[in-house]
Amino acid sequence: MNILFIMYDQLRFDYLSCAGHPTLKTPNFDRVAARGVRFTNCYVQSPICGASRMSTYTGRYASSHGAQWNGFPLRVGEHTMGDHLREAGMGCWLLGKTHMKVDAEGMKRLGIAPDSVIGARQAECGFDVWVRDDGLWAEGPDGFYDEKHSPYNAYLKSKGYEAENPWSVNANAGVEDGEIASGWMFDNADKPANIREEDSETAWLTSETLRFMDQAKGPWCAHVSYIKPHWPYIVPAPYHDMFGPDDVPPAVRSDEERQDAQPVFDAFMHNKIAAAFQQDEVRRKVIPAYMGLIKQCDDHLGRILDHLDATGQADDTMIVLTSDHGDYLGDHWLGEKDLFHEPSVKVPLIIADPRSSADATRGTTCDALVEAIDLAPTFVEVAGGTVADHILEGHSLMPWLRGETPDWRQFAISEYDYSSTPVCDKLGVSTRDARLFMVFDGRYKLMHAEGGLRPMLFDLDTDPDELNDLARGNAHQDQIARLYEMLGQWGRRMSQRVTKSDAQIEAGRGRSMRRGILPFLKDGSEVADELTQAYRGRAVDNHVQDDEA
Repeated sequence: MNILFIMYDQLRFDYLSCAGHPTLKTPNFDRVAARGVRFTNCYVQSPICGASRMSTYTGRYASSHGAQWNGFPLRVGEHTMGDHLREAGMGCWLLGKTHMKVDAEGMKRLGIAPDSVIGARQAECGFDVWVRDDGLWAEGPDGFYDEKHSPYNAYLKSKGYEAENPWSVNANAGVEDGEIASGWMFDNADKPANIREEDSETAWLTSETLRFMDQAKGPWCAHVSYIKPHWPYIVPAPYHDMFGPDDVPPAVRSDEERQDAQPVFDAFMHNKIAAAFQQDEVRRKVIPAYMGLIKQCDDHLGRILDHLDATGQADDTMIVLTSDHGDYLGDHWLGEKDLFHEPSVKVPLIIADPRSSADATRGTTCDALVEAIDLAPTFVEVAGGTVADHILEGHSLMPWLRGETPDWRQFAISEYDYSSTPVCDKLGVSTRDARLFMVFDGRYKLMHAEGGLRPMLFDLDTDPDELNDLARGNAHQDQIARLYEMLGQWGRRMSQRVTKSDAQIEAGRGRSMRRGILPFLKDGSEVADELTQAYRGRAVDNHVQDDEA
């Protein structure tokens, strides 16, 4: 078996036709869903790119691996998906984005050479790299956002694009009156990007994926990680005008949300991202572009599926489609991601296993509470390995794919460290207290805020749009207390004993006695004779003074 693990950046769970979107048709996502299982309650472990991805790639919660914000290094030595899969005999390759920051200081401290095999893997989140492109080649007065080499820019220059940074002025900008119309400005979202569609980021990475599969020797896991539909919200023709204002749904928000709002939520509703998406004009331009980006992703997914079918690889390749977080798009008075409403923290997850053991679940949905960290142990099981459950904190999804009903988690967890945002200063919260936690039991969702701030509570059975914060009053203290007990249960988990498995610990109990460590015995009769054999018999030498001599 091979694993084609595709992640889209900032793809909402409900912007697929198989998930019920009324006007956006995604036949190739639907095609994979028809071959497998669509999980309807999948939650990321942090609603921010870097932290979410590090959780997915390690199979561990954000507070376990510690890389809780974009640019926070993943500490050297952290076990990753690639480490687990290679142990099981499966290669693990990267094509596209990780948003991973290398722990350069840790590597230097341990003397790990960056150009060694292990050093390269430590620098690339445990992957072997076919091509890495984090997809934000932005440029400002202080230089580039990402200082690494841009393989995508190099590709564009090889295709005749003459700009110094064609990512910026071609792939993510249009043209108006002969001038650059940058995708950074929402006013330009309805313009076609100034690039041939076949040279756009999504098309380029798809071609790299086909090239990889044509030469790959299995078994392999290929993490194909697209930057889109992440902003800048601009897309090449013909996708730029496939959708229009009539396709823009009303924002899911209410005036009541802004009254006596929880302080962190209130602060995010007043940041510049929210201010932009609170404007109907912005939503009318951005959302059609966002839909066009998704439609383009779907079409290029079709290229991959057709290639797998044509080359016979579909029969031995598991396909996994997901995202690192969603996009508010103006819902709840917010833009981007950051908090724990469904549009932000819930993501699509579709898995198609071609083996006969999964025949019974083809074309079905599963509403179990799934976390993104479940993918790593799932892949280990597919690779035929033993899941190191003292390291991996997720659970394999294979039982669900086989139609079984396993003993499963009762709640899902997500975390968000907002210490790097202006909201932290605005609230006067200490850097260490600028942390949020979500616990969701399938009906009630609690957001806990450190720093003495009140929580938020939603009942998704009676309020699926999460408009009524039940924690504003005192009527639901029993549910709040119950969810806090769940959060406490999670907080007491064993998360850092990663160098010894339970089996190793259990096998080692009492072994020291068999190696002669026998403290606390009165006369030796308490243990088997064989354990004291080395300590019985005549003394060979007697250096003890005999008082009677």
